[in-house]
Order: sequence, then C-alpha cells, then structure tokens
Amino acid sequence: MGIKILQESKSQKQKAEAYVLFAKAADMGNLKAMEKMADALLFGNFGLQNITAAIQLYEFLAKEGSHKAQNALGFLSSYGIGMEYDQAKALIYYTFGSAGGSMMSQMILGYRYLSGINVLQDCEIALSHYKKVADYTADKLEKNEGIPVEKVRLTERPENLSSNSEILDWDIYQYYKFLAERGDVQTQVSLGQLHLIGRKGLDQDYYKALYYFLKAAKAGSANAMAFIGKMYLEGNAAAPQNYATAFKYFSMAANKGNAIGLHGLGLLYFYGKGVPVNYAEALKYFQKAAEKGWPNAQFQLGFMYYSGSGVWKDYKTAFKYFYLASQSGQPLAIYYLAEMYATGTGVLRSCTTAVEKRLIFLKKRRCIQWHYSYGIELLYKDIHLARRLYDMAAQTSPDAHVPVFLALMKLETMHLLRDILFFNFTTRWKWMKLESTLGTYWDLLVIGLIVAMLIFLFKNRHR
Repeated sequence: MGIKILQESKSQKQKAEAYVLFAKAADMGNLKAMEKMADALLFGNFGLQNITAAIQLYEFLAKEGSHKAQNALGFLSSYGIGMEYDQAKALIYYTFGSAGGSMMSQMILGYRYLSGINVLQDCEIALSHYKKVADYTADKLEKNEGIPVEKVRLTERPENLSSNSEILDWDIYQYYKFLAERGDVQTQVSLGQLHLIGRKGLDQDYYKALYYFLKAAKAGSANAMAFIGKMYLEGNAAAPQNYATAFKYFSMAANKGNAIGLHGLGLLYFYGKGVPVNYAEALKYFQKAAEKGWPNAQFQLGFMYYSGSGVWKDYKTAFKYFYLASQSGQPLAIYYLAEMYATGTGVLRSCTTAVEKRLIFLKKRRCIQWHYSYGIELLYKDIHLARRLYDMAAQTSPDAHVPVFLALMKLETMHLLRDILFFNFTTRWKWMKLESTLGTYWDLLVIGLIVAMLIFLFKNRHR
C-alpha cells in the first residue's frame, strides 16, 4: 500500500503518508518496508536522516538476506560514511549483493573489474557482470512493452515543445491547447505524444492523448493514425487492446507512406497479432519502414536475420541493421551489438567493445543514472569521466553553463578534500564529517568563499 501511495504521490504530504505506512509495516517485521525506512534514514527523506540508525537497519536486513542492504553497506564502507573506510569489506558486501540479485552491485563490480579498483583488472569478469544487468534490463524492456520496440518518440514537435526544458510552463501549455483546439495538426500530435508518455511535467493521460490523436488523424495526420494504432496494439484505459483497430489505423498511416505505420503492420504480421504470422509480409513492411530511416524497423530487420525468423540466418546483415538502428539510439539494437561482440558472432570478438556497448545500452535505459547521481564508484574513482559529462551538459544547453560551473567547482573541491583526507592521512585521520561540522550546505559555503577570493584577486589585479 505504501509503495503504491509513494508511486502515485504528487505532494510532500502524500509521500509523508506513505512513509508512515512503511514505518508501521517495518514495526511488524516487513523486510521491504524496512528497506524503505533504511533508505529514508540514510538520505534524510522528510528530515529523518540518521546514518547510524540506517546502518543498524541495513546490517539487520543483510543478515536476513537483503541484497539491497548488502549493496548499501558496500557503498557506505567504500566511502567510510558512518562506518570504517574499508574497501575489502565493501567488495565482500558487493559480492554478496550481486549473488542475491542486486543489479546495482553487479554494475559496481563490473566497473571495479573493468578499472582494476581493489581487484585485478579483468575485462572478462567485468563483461560477465554487465551482461547480467543488460540481460535483466532487455528482458524487462521486452516484457513491459509486449513487443521489442522502443518507447514512442516525438516525431512532430513545435519548437518550444522540443526544447531542452524539462517542464512545460503552464501558460505555454494553455497556448498550445488553444492552438490544438483551433486545428493546428502539428500541435495536436505533439500534445498527444506528451500525454501518451507523460513528458515535460504533464501527467500521462491516455484519454487526452487519444483525443488529440483522433483530432489530428481526422485532419489527415499519418503520424496521429500510427500512434492511435500503437495505442490499440498495446492497450490502455482509453484504448483497450484491439488488434483489428490497430491494423486499421496502421494501414491508414502506411498507405500515406508513414514509417511508424509500416513498422506497426510489420509487428502485427511478425507476432501474429490479429492476423496469421507471416514473416514475408513482416519483412516487406520492416524493409519499407527501415528505408525511411525508422530505427525500430531497422532493429526488427536485424533481429530477423540474427534469429533466422522467416529468413536464413545472416549475422553480417543482422550486424548492419543493428548498427544502423544503434546510431539513432535504439536500445535493443545496442544490446544485440554487445552480444555479438561478446560472443564473436558475425564480428571479431572484442571484450572492450562489448563492455562499451553494454554500458551505452544501460545508460539508454537509465540503469546507471543512480550510479552517477550518488557518485557510487564513478564520481570518486573517475573524476575525468565526471568532468566530461559536465562539459557535455554545458554544450547541450546554454542555460547549463552557470550550474555546470558551480558543479565543477564543487567536484574539484570534493576531489581535493578526498585526495588529502583519504590518500595522505588515511593511517592518521578518520574521515571528517563536514556536514556535521559546517552544516548541510557546507559545499555552497566553500564555493562562495572561492568566488569571493576570485573577485578579490580580480579587483586587485586591475588597480
């Protein structure tokens, strides 16, 4: 119940109510609830931060076989947060965590073996750990979507809807609603897509998505027809699964030469959804969609040649189509490329390339976003990678220059402090708890002092 409230909560009050339920369930001995409470105590959700209590709870959970607790203890040990800085113990915790099924522990062990952190550097062992995470993610992706296709892309977008802004301003949203009601087809399709997947601060709303798609389809939009077909193919509250209706709308879009519609028809024939399985027809439609540059169709062609579905197995052709699809970021195409490099199927085997592809795939599926945001292994162990990522962020959006500058200052300060405290005085000093000494926002204080010093030096230079 608490998890459901937390997932659906839109306010701090609702989230607080969820944690009250977690606390009650934890008192009754529910291990999942205890994990949630331990996380809340560790990260300070709603002012609950108590690292010592979190560690005690994690240690109890670890004895009960919780792989999440093993992973958390590994993280805390590797940084000396609330417990002794001990990389050997961290490695043990991560190993038990991975054995228990923690994908995060698998990721961390993969990185450690790839980089040689407290273990002998071994690409093959790293590849094995990354494979488990990639296989789990790919399997989940295919099951969740029913068919191995990437989530919908925004194919028709007005300029402001395609901006880098994460949240669409309410007044701008009202303006686009006005345009859509006035008959602007491009805006209708864009709003339909945003509501279909829940983007830019808009709630996922299948009814609104279908409403806008139907208006655009009535005006002749092939993309809208294709997305209506997709909605009926996958099924939801507004458009219950109906293969006949999906076939109808995909056909309408395909008759206009629309790549999404052609791809949709290919899927129906490939999986036998509402029509008999017909690999020849599927191949025909996938080829037409792939020629128009649709990456999901390119992936499907690669999969047909890779698995020998309706065609002779041809790994070189499969590689060609997987590669084409991967250039547009199709995640499953990247996954299969990694498999081919890992096993030497159709290409010269390369452990390094296989690891690289698997990491790209996992980044695409946001599997290591948590990895970066909490600095587990990467921030501390790979400062150069962190700098490159910040530089990429600054290049992507002009608005990011100032926050990236401040973030880099914090990163360099943290790196300097860790370098001094961990490497030069490990045997003499324990890790100083800066937050306890200077407060929660000590890093902003340090940045402010550095900025003030730079201003002072700059003024004296021009006297």
